[in-house]
Amino acid sequence: MQQRHLNRKQYFCELASTAREFYLDYVKADITLTPATRVLEIGCGEGGNLLPFAEKGCKVTGIDICQKRIEEAQDFFTERHQKGTFICQDFLLTEVPKTETDKFDLILIHDVIEHIEPSYKKDFMLHIKHFLKQSGIVFFGFPTWHNPFGGHQQIAVGFGSKLPFIHLLPKPLYQALLKLSGASSNNINELMSIRDSRMTVEKFERLVSETNYAICQRTLWLINPHYKQKFHINPRCQWTFFANIPYLRNFYTTSAWYLLRQALNQ
Repeated sequence: MQQRHLNRKQYFCELASTAREFYLDYVKADITLTPATRVLEIGCGEGGNLLPFAEKGCKVTGIDICQKRIEEAQDFFTERHQKGTFICQDFLLTEVPKTETDKFDLILIHDVIEHIEPSYKKDFMLHIKHFLKQSGIVFFGFPTWHNPFGGHQQIAVGFGSKLPFIHLLPKPLYQALLKLSGASSNNINELMSIRDSRMTVEKFERLVSETNYAICQRTLWLINPHYKQKFHINPRCQWTFFANIPYLRNFYTTSAWYLLRQALNQ
């Protein structure tokens, strides 16, 4: 496992830096950020993605199913004298806001959709609408399954965490390689869950259509913007020609970003 996944403060700071440099400008194309802007992150972890929005004065809320991550988010925000509300809760069980005022102008969902079991993905997308203002937008970011580390194998241990494309091996071979690398049963089970829940550009856009969202913006990254923090490599978008080749584009897209709105015909 990479050291940054063990050092949660470092991970928090890296996410905050990426959000500050890239997410703010990306969402500003469709929304104006003011102290009145309400921002929700689903699967917020330690809250790094939310920090730059809090620094802008936005009212930020984070939801995560892991109590430890929520406690870390509260601590990290307190250390930086920033306000944020953090809730430990399964999002699908979270109570729906009662009024339009209580809903959110912006919802962030980064590196989450590929972890949700296939049978719950549509319910997840539909539940989001109950939290989103009519004029609100949703930001999605996720690694495409076929890219070199699309299986999140970097969270494994030993040599297996450094091998690209091993998640595309047949399941028994992938499991055997992870075990040989020293991964625990829990770690292997987590990676197998990601394998079952994997996401591609085509699957995501089909899910968006089925749940009646409209795509405002799409960016397929050849070099993920977060790699600037991780590896000091400048981000690069896909060339339009290659970004429009179905299926193959998933092999060379390290991150897919979308801004969605509720479709007008709702």
